Amino acid sequence: MHKNLLTICPDSNSKPFNRRSFLKISTLTVSACIFPLFIPERVSAKISPNRHLHFINSNTGENLDVTYWTKNRYIPEALEDIDYILRDYRTDEIKKIHPQLLNYLYAISTSLKLSGRNPFHIISGYRSPKTNAKLRRKNKGVARNSYHVKGKAIDIRLPRYRTSALRKAAMRLRMGGVGYYPKSRFIHIDTGKVRFW
Repeated sequence: MHKNLLTICPDSNSKPFNRRSFLKISTLTVSACIFPLFIPERVSAKISPNRHLHFINSNTGENLDVTYWTKNRYIPEALEDIDYILRDYRTDEIKKIHPQLLNYLYAISTSLKLSGRNPFHIISGYRSPKTNAKLRRKNKGVARNSYHVKGKAIDIRLPRYRTSALRKAAMRLRMGGVGYYPKSRFIHIDTGKVRFW
């Protein structure tokens, strides 16, 4: 049984709840139920009722070709399969991947008109805190509070596409952060605020 994908809780250090806070959170909660996590209008006009993703994990060789959304709902079994293929392969730890990250990938796929022959190659999905700390000791470019640790980031490449074209497609969507690593031939995307590096 899966927990709710989107939970809104007041921070314990925040100001006491008042009527305005209650109304704001109520509005956000209702919106989250009515409107599935955001996909830009220019992309959503082109998409089918089903959302499909194809992955190859570059570290493990695993392949996943899956429909994760149909009939206006997420498919729990598909989300579990995605959580597994995006696990921290170094420790085998699994974390729920935020659905908005999947929608970001799907929007890129739709924007580039990818077919099943062009799966996303996963360089890095979820990272456990232990793995992130280890990588950070080797490379100061690894963020201390990485979105990878939160299940909200992925590093990907598309072998049949230039890395610069993949980057431009992600940047045009403005759905979160986009990092560009041309020497290693991959991009990073996350569901944080819109920013580019």
